[in-house]
Amino acid sequence: MMSDITFSSVEDLFSHQLQNWRLLAANYAALSRVEVKEFQLSERYVVKVQFNPARIVSSAAKVDKESVSQRPCFLCHQNRPTEQEAIPFGEDYQILVNPYPIFPKHFTIPTVEHTPQTIMGRFGDMLNLARTMDQYVIFYNGPRCGASAPDHAHFQAGSRGFLPIERDINDFDFEDLGNYHESVIRLAQSYTHPFFLIQSSSIDDAAFLFSTLVEGMSRVKEESFEPMLNILAWYLDDQWLVAVFPRKLHRPSCYFETDATKRLLISPASVDMGGVFIVPQRADFDKVTGDDIQKILNEVCYDEEMTEQLVKQIKSCL
Repeated sequence: MMSDITFSSVEDLFSHQLQNWRLLAANYAALSRVEVKEFQLSERYVVKVQFNPARIVSSAAKVDKESVSQRPCFLCHQNRPTEQEAIPFGEDYQILVNPYPIFPKHFTIPTVEHTPQTIMGRFGDMLNLARTMDQYVIFYNGPRCGASAPDHAHFQAGSRGFLPIERDINDFDFEDLGNYHESVIRLAQSYTHPFFLIQSSSIDDAAFLFSTLVEGMSRVKEESFEPMLNILAWYLDDQWLVAVFPRKLHRPSCYFETDATKRLLISPASVDMGGVFIVPQRADFDKVTGDDIQKILNEVCYDEEMTEQLVKQIKSCL
């Protein structure tokens, strides 16, 4: 185990921050008033759209190299608000309460060291977090598809039971692509967009399947650096469930529309991939439709041809 933290210590941190950080307390209180609407995107699956003004900080974040280099890193200890407290997770990470929440309880887990966002070499850490914080879903946004701090490695955690994908995971039609020991990797065939599910009771076996998937993604898009992906992981009944979402774009075309009537400030990341789309602007929340959401997914996620190529790559390695 990487850490001696317990469920109680995480809950104590959250309670203490609510009591002693006015901005954080106000933003969590505001969650009870957020507006949500739902869209049926297929016969079986419903996605939610959450109007959450506080998330403009993330949705509108400039993540190009120049912009990132010109701002202080908000995950580094010296740049954090004085009210923000932390508890250690092993020697390399700290657990912080996220002051701009989506979930009823929302944490950010950055590395102590200022080092670029990457999942490479950290996948096992993510699964250890999921086991330690088993009342939460752990998620990772790649540096080019959702991370508002691509210059500082971090995970996030949110309350279990909040994301539709977690609730519906047993209802998906899956194609088993291969096994490694007692672990399996599957393709979801009936969701609103392609994703791969790794189920494993072993961190090492899950890591092998994950590396096989990532290597295949790199070949599909012929990339030499980390492929674009989002990850959700949780620990249930003595096994890990890891949903991996291959991405082909960071932001959809509607994000960049010059015509205000067509523009939607929606920047999808792991939470959106899991079925809760975050909309920080009232006008966008009022006008967004289910067709808009499906179009966004079609633009930013792998298409059928790319998915077929990836499946072939995975099967050839297992």
